[in-house]
Parts: sequence; C-alpha cells; structure tokens
Amino acid sequence: MESKPTIITINNFTTESGANYPFINLSFQVFGQELHTAPIVLINHALTGNSNIIGENGWWNDLVGEQKTIDTDKYSILAFNVPGNGYDGVLLDNYLDFNARDVARLFVQGVAELNIEKLYAIVGGSVGGGIAWEMLMLAPKITHHLVPIATDWKSTDWLIANCFLQEQILNNSSRPIEDARIHAMLCYRTPESFKVKFQRTTNEELAIFNIESWLQHHGNKLQKRFQLSSYKLMNQLLKTIDVTRGRGNFDSLLDKVEANIHIVGINSDLFFTAKENKETYDELIKHNVTASYSEIISVHGHDAFLIEYEQLNNLLAPIF
Repeated sequence: MESKPTIITINNFTTESGANYPFINLSFQVFGQELHTAPIVLINHALTGNSNIIGENGWWNDLVGEQKTIDTDKYSILAFNVPGNGYDGVLLDNYLDFNARDVARLFVQGVAELNIEKLYAIVGGSVGGGIAWEMLMLAPKITHHLVPIATDWKSTDWLIANCFLQEQILNNSSRPIEDARIHAMLCYRTPESFKVKFQRTTNEELAIFNIESWLQHHGNKLQKRFQLSSYKLMNQLLKTIDVTRGRGNFDSLLDKVEANIHIVGINSDLFFTAKENKETYDELIKHNVTASYSEIISVHGHDAFLIEYEQLNNLLAPIF
C-alpha cells in the first residue's frame, strides 16, 4: 500500500514557548501494508526530507521497500511531515515558536489519533532521530524499538553554533537558501570526503574548482524545492533537541524507558559525533536499558547515513 499525504488536525496546540495554535494540520503517508494489519514502523525524516519515503523521489528507497531491510511486504511504514516543512503545502512563519519536542508531541498525538497502541519501531536520521528521542521520553511505552541514526538526544554546543550561523545566513543573505546550503554541506561532509571526491580538480568550462561548482549545484537545487520558512524551522528544530530540558539530567529519564534502543553512529560525523553516541550508549547500559551501539565507517561524515546503504542495511537487518 502507498498513499498520498493524509491530514490529521491537531486542535488547540500550545508550544513550549507559549504560542497557541487553534489547529495544526499534521500530514502523513503510509507505505507497505495497511495500518493495523502488520507491525508499524514510524520513520522520521531529516532536515530537507519529507514523508515520501519510497517510490518516485523516495529519499530512502535503498533501505525501505519490497524485500529490502525494512520490508514493505512485512511492515506498515508510517511517516509524518514536520508541520511547516512545506511538502504538504503547510508553512509556519513563526519558526521560533517551535522546538524539537513540540514536533515530537505532535507526532505522539498523531500516533494516538491513528489508534496505534504501540509501534514496532521508530527510526530517524539526524534531526528526525532527535525527534524520535523526544518522542520516547514523552511516551516511554510508544515503541518496542528506537533506532536513532546519526543523531543524539541533545544538540551539542558545536552543533548549536553551526545552527546559529545557518540562522544568520538565512536571515541576512540575499541568497539565503543557496548560501545556507553551501555552508551546511561543509558540515554534512568532511575534508577527507571532499579530497576523495574532487582532488583539487577544476571545471574548465566554468573556470572554477569542481568543489565550488558542486556546492553551487547543491545550493541551487535546494532553492528550487525548499521554502525559506521551512529551512528556518527545520534549522530551529535541529538546534533545540534536548530531552532533558526542564526535566533534570539524562540519567533520571531512563528508568521509565522500555524500548530497545539501537544507536547507529558514524565514525566521521561532525554534527553528532561517535564519541557523543558512545557516551549515550554507556549511560543506557549503566541504567540497564536494553541497548546496542553500531557504527558506520565512512569518510563522508554526517551524510554517510544517506550514502553508505550497504553498511546501514547490514547494521539494521537484525532489528527488522
């Protein structure tokens, strides 16, 4: 089964910052088996992603589909759009009203509205994984498995600093989406990744380095498909991941957790470092949470979870 986006209306929603919305439209898609006929896997999209997981223009076709690691012949695949990501036509101009936990609350309400008692798994990469962490702390019994990939339960100072720079570019540049994307690509990849790919070669036709033309291409490509307000919102969510905000320390939250947590880190990730992921895993084990840690080995940095599909498939296969 594959569906077009369907709307759930969440009424009278107040964000943690105190902003009240009479209603928010939360859209979702379902792939594979019909809901309530098979185990349900919720997949949370990353910063420029959406609910279109598989099919034409599906952003995770290499991982999800018929006879693939997350097999649509065995599972119902559920994916929400972050309200304001623009994919469903919904835009939110007041991006500072929202944080990652607000979106997690909307997703938890969406799961309840769909009469889902318990998910088989919540899978999320990058900011989608941070939202997954927030969902688990809001509803500790919501899922059997949590699979956070290239992410963590909090944004670090270094990540917050880069999100701050992104916000400055988005608010002040004359070409905000293009310029912000160019900067972001330097964080999503690594110096080693660029060296392997470009080797200081030049584009003779444009008389510039190939790394420059590649960055320009990514900036122009995103500008054509992404709204400025959506970029500002998603950057704000990435900056505000923190399951402990207003709740005490991380340790104190773990006693209620029932899910099996499978952390997938990336050895070269600059945003959510392998060191931070390992520290999180150590805390989980110390508090008797059933957990595992595995690592993608790649020169490509944060983006490796969208590049190294063979490794990711091998790491996730035992769960699915």
